[in-house]
Amino acid sequence: MRNFDELSEKEILALAIGGEEEDGRIYADFAEGLRSNYPATANVFTEMAAEESEHRRKLIDLYVEKFGQHIPLIRRQDVRGFIARRPVWQLQPLGVDAVRKQAQMMEMETSRFYRQAASRTSDASIRKLLGDLAEAEVQHEHTAGRLVEKNLPADVRESEDEAARRMFVLRVIQPGLAGLMDGSVSTLAPVFAAAFATGRSWDAFLVGLAASIGAGISMGFAEALSDNGSLTGRGAPWARGGICGLMTTLGGIGHTLPFLIMNFWTAMVVAMAVVVVELGIISWIRWKYMDTPPFSAAMQVGFGGALVFVTGILIGSS
Repeated sequence: MRNFDELSEKEILALAIGGEEEDGRIYADFAEGLRSNYPATANVFTEMAAEESEHRRKLIDLYVEKFGQHIPLIRRQDVRGFIARRPVWQLQPLGVDAVRKQAQMMEMETSRFYRQAASRTSDASIRKLLGDLAEAEVQHEHTAGRLVEKNLPADVRESEDEAARRMFVLRVIQPGLAGLMDGSVSTLAPVFAAAFATGRSWDAFLVGLAASIGAGISMGFAEALSDNGSLTGRGAPWARGGICGLMTTLGGIGHTLPFLIMNFWTAMVVAMAVVVVELGIISWIRWKYMDTPPFSAAMQVGFGGALVFVTGILIGSS
């Protein structure tokens, strides 16, 4: 890699052309990835891609005028300190807010980079060129703001934000909540049954650890194999399965860890307190994301947890 301040005017201009081309393709990818779910936002990025293409055309005209027809391939990753762009395929599935923020950062960072680079050079022509590029990015940022205002009135943006929230609930909250509920509730019976049956904290810990990890693996595979997401829009099955399996394990581990305390009754009291906290978190998530009334959510989760808890105590004490 070379330092930016080692580049000639010719190389800087070639680098700017390549950067504008890359940004234009990123915006076009954003538009294509968002079109089915967020058509208004897709229109914004289509027009921004056209703006980048126009910047690239002007830069090419200037390059040809000064240096001739051949433009060397100089990429951002070839220059030390240049701004890296995360590939769009790594952002799948595209979230509307994440894409908007990345687009804003692309324009702001590029403009700032050009200005900082201009301040570090003593060559007047390079300084002017970098300053012109910075101004072009600032103008594009203003254009982007106007495009957002034109294509995304308040009601459309609210609609797209609500759609993004629904997708987040489908792809993250639902599998995570299912796993957390299963891990927190279903492992209560074996953990407390083992505790009361043996009277030893370590035995209860081993049973809880095995139950938590086993339930996490089972729930993860069950969630991943239940739906490939192609019709329901619930996202990649491996991602949902991973979320569900991890939350299942965490739900069981929470009230298992207190049994590392050697004093049996101290461990029991701490574990019961953790169970109350876990059920409270589940109730809050149901109220926050699943539109369940808070009292109803607390009663449903608490009643189910109490039944399983009592079952474990009765079996363990028998």
